[in-house]
Amino acid sequence: MKHGKKRIAVIGLGLFGSSLARRLVRDCEVLVIDLDQGIINDIADEVHLALRADARDYDNLAAVINDEFDEVVVCIGEQLEASILCVLHLQKLGVRSIHAKAINEDHGRILRTMGVHNVIFPETESAERLARLIANPNLVDFVELSSEVAVMEVSPPRSFLGRTLLDLNLRQRFLVTVIASKDAAGKTTVIPTMDTVVTEGMTLVVLGRPDAVAALRRLE
Repeated sequence: MKHGKKRIAVIGLGLFGSSLARRLVRDCEVLVIDLDQGIINDIADEVHLALRADARDYDNLAAVINDEFDEVVVCIGEQLEASILCVLHLQKLGVRSIHAKAINEDHGRILRTMGVHNVIFPETESAERLARLIANPNLVDFVELSSEVAVMEVSPPRSFLGRTLLDLNLRQRFLVTVIASKDAAGKTTVIPTMDTVVTEGMTLVVLGRPDAVAALRRLE
């Protein structure tokens, strides 16, 4: 594997694991592991390294996972025993950061008790995201950092078009801070200047309370 980029291992290549690996490879060096050789063959050309191995076997994992990996994502959600064994082996190998997919709350509770850094419930989280997007048509994306702070990407109402961020004064009016903007061509500007003009097709990434965006949505 090459040097320089963050090194991530994805273990378990179901729909979620495969999708995650294909997205991560844009920015990271990605190793994928699965027991099914057919699945490994299908994704081998798209990641840095694809290996057939049994994640339930410590020696199998020890042969490929070392301290050069920054994080490991365990996506073996359907087999609770395999998921737990894999996490135990990774901890024994000294992996610093482990994420793991859970199939239900009990599974998630076990993983948290084991010290997994991030327990993932893909179906529940996808349902919550879709519900937010349906209920909030101007909401492009949403990341809740806590019960009081969230990062949201929103499509500005038409009344914002042609006006500068200074003129809009969103911090005072809506208690949100613009931390990035993305123009219609997809170019992202981090911390845009206050003389940035809101144009057609632009989206704004704002930081604020999860309910603060509701004030923006009520505008036309």
